[in-house]
Amino acid sequence: MNKHSISALLKDNPYPGRGIIIGRSEDNTYAVLLYFIMGRSTNSRNRVFEKTADGIRTKAHDPARLTDPSLVIYNPVRHFNGQTIVTNGDQTDTILKHLQSGKSFQDALRTREYEPDAPSYTPRISGLVLPDGSYTLSILKSASGDPNCCIRNFFEYSPPIRGLGHFISTYQTDGDPLPSFEGEPIPIALDISGGLENLAESVWGALNEENKVSLYASKTEISTGNAKDIIINKN
Repeated sequence: MNKHSISALLKDNPYPGRGIIIGRSEDNTYAVLLYFIMGRSTNSRNRVFEKTADGIRTKAHDPARLTDPSLVIYNPVRHFNGQTIVTNGDQTDTILKHLQSGKSFQDALRTREYEPDAPSYTPRISGLVLPDGSYTLSILKSASGDPNCCIRNFFEYSPPIRGLGHFISTYQTDGDPLPSFEGEPIPIALDISGGLENLAESVWGALNEENKVSLYASKTEISTGNAKDIIINKN
């Protein structure tokens, strides 16, 4: 399997949008998760990540400059019963409610579709990490920009492979309209032997300086459930 360098994938891409990386550490000990957001508009760039009781949320850096909260203010990460949900929108809460009622990640996302932001119709990307480190990634997107059809893809990785992660983003790159991510999540080399901080900083440093907004990274020890996380905000 050809594992890519996540930093190399990101450094020459001005706008992948929002991205999720999930995988297993090289020593087979930790489930690793990263989520980043970028922005081209003032409204999108006016955000920070903030910890909550069960994960993180986005909030306006300057509330006076917030013009429309509908697609920019949400809970990207929430934890429930040893599971971690990560998404690029309010479908985080949809997934949580379904899990709480005994339904599945897939059940939840079958009730949702891409974002209503024509003409880009931004995909909804989501991930779920189970207590054993197995994970699922999903993307909900329009059919080549046709809003009459929503394509729902699910990718399950069980059991995870040591040293391997998968990356999915909302967009291929910059454009007008923005081109949706295509294909399967990209396999990447995942090594945190140098520390979670080093991995977070390498991904943050590879993101386009003008467009990057915030990044979240976490590692969870499979045997104990003990977790460590990091937030990096541009603002």
